[in-house]
Amino acid sequence: MMQERLQSLSYYKWLIFGVVATGSFMATMTSSIVNVGLPPITAALHTDITTAQWVVTAYLLVITSLLPLMGRLGDIWGRRKVYGFGFIGFTAGSLLCGIANSISLLIGFRVLQAVGAAALMANSMAIVTGSFPQSERGKVLGMIGTMVALGSLSGPGIGGLLVEHFGWHSIFFVNIPVGLLGYAGVRVILPVDRDLRQEKIDYLGAVLFTTSIVSFLLALSYGTEWGWTSLATVTCVSFALIVFIMFIWYETKIDQPMLELSIFKNKAFSAGNLAGFLSFTAMFTNTMLLPFFLHDVLAFAPAKTGLIMSAFPLVMAVTAPVSGTLSDKVGPVTLTTVGLGLMALGLLLTAKLQLDATLWLIMGSQALMGLGNGLFQSPNNNSVMSSVEPRQLGVAGGINALARNFGMVCGTAVAVSILEYRRAASLSGLSQPTAGQQVAAFMAGYHEALMVGACLAAVGALISFKRTRKPA
Repeated sequence: MMQERLQSLSYYKWLIFGVVATGSFMATMTSSIVNVGLPPITAALHTDITTAQWVVTAYLLVITSLLPLMGRLGDIWGRRKVYGFGFIGFTAGSLLCGIANSISLLIGFRVLQAVGAAALMANSMAIVTGSFPQSERGKVLGMIGTMVALGSLSGPGIGGLLVEHFGWHSIFFVNIPVGLLGYAGVRVILPVDRDLRQEKIDYLGAVLFTTSIVSFLLALSYGTEWGWTSLATVTCVSFALIVFIMFIWYETKIDQPMLELSIFKNKAFSAGNLAGFLSFTAMFTNTMLLPFFLHDVLAFAPAKTGLIMSAFPLVMAVTAPVSGTLSDKVGPVTLTTVGLGLMALGLLLTAKLQLDATLWLIMGSQALMGLGNGLFQSPNNNSVMSSVEPRQLGVAGGINALARNFGMVCGTAVAVSILEYRRAASLSGLSQPTAGQQVAAFMAGYHEALMVGACLAAVGALISFKRTRKPA
């Protein structure tokens, strides 16, 4: 068999990495490429911005709510099978999104695409961790981090070119050949799953968890629009809390739960995920608000804005493999602590930017955050994935991805809420504020939001410093 011949090759593990890297790049690129297509999608499908935003929101909600389940399915059904399903679902969803002729169909097909993306995201680190020896895990997880950064970096640029020359449908069609190539790699390269656990799937637990997370994320995503004390927001949060308590209670009562709660007793695992969550929450205060500062306040052209924002993922892409390799030798504590410390410093510098800030100062602050994030992510992922038993790799990878996505949503919500609150407070009592007053009101909220982000990164650095020094 071809697979047996491949397994005899000295570089077989790198072929496995290539398959996983394809999935990681594709899923990440799609997360950023669609934003570019929202304006033409809104016009072409005769809808409004509020409805069109669900093309992005539905994708994010479904991915985040399904990550632990997809990781658990990988542990039970086999990671090769679930990863292959991920490519199929993602590719089919991309095709259907590209031919959708109404906004409702497009949103529905984005849900299918998100189910596939969740299967890919939840199992990618588990496959890599299980295929490489302990001494090389940091390096290879760092390279996966590079693929994620490159996906984020290339998405807006590729999306802009595709939309301009081929229309909005093309941003979905571009996934099809990549998805087919990835699925072929799964079938030909990934090893057949053996010694699978004969366990039942906790469907009720999955439903409870998904319902709770979706309800809470809706409140976070729309709290600013609805009002944080409005009936809709309070109802969503209360419902999410009640259902989550039911989920925890149920998981402690069954023999084969979707989520083994005992995994959180592992200090290295819990500290790594909490630090990861804080890092993405802090990072997205900047990711959300910097484009508005550059475009609306400094009046930079879109190309110039894109150039400035590319400094972060470019530096991260270079740093992540290096920090991963170092983590194999020196452990995660120093690298993760220094990384989040640098991210906090970068956010602090960005928060202090004024209207006369030079291009190099702005790019320098972004590069510093990219350096900090690159130093942090690979060793942190290595620490998390190396702290659990092999049978728990799937669910551990799912929770790790959940912390990342949940942090993105929380960071966005925190940034927008602080900005809008401070802006409203600054403009209160002014019936017709001048342009200068409006800019000053924006800057007050912008500075405060990024200061909060810097504080969150500093707390994450403290947690990283206190984590278990050696993986369990």
